Amino acid sequence: MVGRQFGWLWTAYTISTFGTWLGFGAFPLIAILVLRAGPVEVSLLSAAGLAVGAVVAMPLGPWVEVRRKRPVMITMDLIRFAALLSVPAAYGLGRLTFTQLVVVSVVSAAADITFKAAGGSYLKDLVPRSGLLAANSRFEATTWTATVLGPPLGNALLGLLGPVTTVLIDATSYLLSALSLRAIGGDEPRRERFDGPRLHTGDLRAGWRHILNHPVLRRLFFNTVLVNGLILANAPLLAVLLLDRLGFTPWQYGLAFGVPCLGGLLGSRLARPLVARFGHHRVLVTAGALRACWPIGLVLVVPGATGLVVVLVVQFGLVTAVGVFNPVFATYRLDQTAPDRVARTLSAWSITSNATVAALTALWGLLAAATSLRFAIAAAGLLILTTPLLLPRSTRTHLAHENA
Repeated sequence: MVGRQFGWLWTAYTISTFGTWLGFGAFPLIAILVLRAGPVEVSLLSAAGLAVGAVVAMPLGPWVEVRRKRPVMITMDLIRFAALLSVPAAYGLGRLTFTQLVVVSVVSAAADITFKAAGGSYLKDLVPRSGLLAANSRFEATTWTATVLGPPLGNALLGLLGPVTTVLIDATSYLLSALSLRAIGGDEPRRERFDGPRLHTGDLRAGWRHILNHPVLRRLFFNTVLVNGLILANAPLLAVLLLDRLGFTPWQYGLAFGVPCLGGLLGSRLARPLVARFGHHRVLVTAGALRACWPIGLVLVVPGATGLVVVLVVQFGLVTAVGVFNPVFATYRLDQTAPDRVARTLSAWSITSNATVAALTALWGLLAAATSLRFAIAAAGLLILTTPLLLPRSTRTHLAHENA
C-alpha cells in the first residue's frame, strides 16, 4: 500500500499538519493578546472565516471534480501560504487589523475545503480500497502526533519570539507541502465528466443528494456536523475563559490541549484492530457515542493546577474516542462514494460542516455575552450528550452490497 507516491503525499500532509498545529489557536491568541478582542469578537473571527469561506468554496467543488487533483492541491497550498504570510508582514509594519485576520481566515477556510475535496479524491485513486483504512489511520495518527507536539511548542515559540511567529511557520509549512506534492510525480489523468455537459456550481447538489439519499451517510452527516460544530463553538470561549478569566499562560493553554492528544494517537492506532475484531458498525457507534460524554466536564474548569488537570482529563477522553472514530468514518465515507462524486461529496460535507461551525460559534458567542462563558460551555456539553441518537443503527447492508 505504501509506495513512493503515497510516501510523498503523507510527507506533504505531515508537514502542513505540523505547521497547522504549531499555529494552533494563533488567530484567537493574536486577537486577544494583540488586538484586545473580547469573546464576541473572537467568536466572530472564527465564525466569519468559516461561514464566508464555505460560501466561497461552493463553486470550487464541481470545478475540482473534473480537474487533476494534485495541481489543485498544490494551488490551494500556495494560496494558504500567501494568505498566512500577510499576517506577520502586516504585524511587522504595524498595520495588522482585526479585519485582515477575518479576510485571511476566509481565504484559508475556502482553500482548506477545496484541498480536502481534491485530497480525498486523489487518495481514493492512489490507494487501493483494501488500503484506505490503513492510509486514513496513518493520517489520523499524524494529526494527533502533531496535535500533541504542536501547541506546547508553538505557544513556547509565541512566548519567546512574538505573537505571529507560529503563523509564519504555518505559512512556510504550506509552501513545503506544495513542494512535496510536486515531488510525487507521475501522470494523473484529467477527470472527465461522467454524465453529460460541463459541471457548474449547481452540480455541488449532487454531493448533498448522495449524502442525504444514503441512509447511513445521512445519519453520520448530521451526527458529525453537529458534534464538530458544538465542540468547535466552544473553542474561542474556552480560549477567553482560560487565558483571560482564569489566568492560564499561553504555554499552559497549549499544554492543556496538546498533551491529551496522545489519546488521539492511541485511538488512531487502535482503529484498525478494533474494526478487525468488532466490525465497522460497532466501532463507529461506540466511539461516536463516547465522543459525546466528555465536553460537559469543561464547565468544571477552575484556576490553577486543578483546572489544568480537569482540561487534560476531559480532552484525553474526548480525543481518544475521536481518534478511533475518524479514520473508520472517513474510510466508510470514501468506500460508499463513487469516484465521480468524491470531490463534490467531500466539498458538500465540508461546506455544511464549516457553515454549521460558523453559525454555532456566532450563536455561542452571543449566548456567552448574554449569560456567561460557563453557561454557554455547559449548554454545548449538554447538547452534545444527545448526538449519539443520530448515529446509524447498522452499516452491514451497505457494506455487504459494496462488497458483493
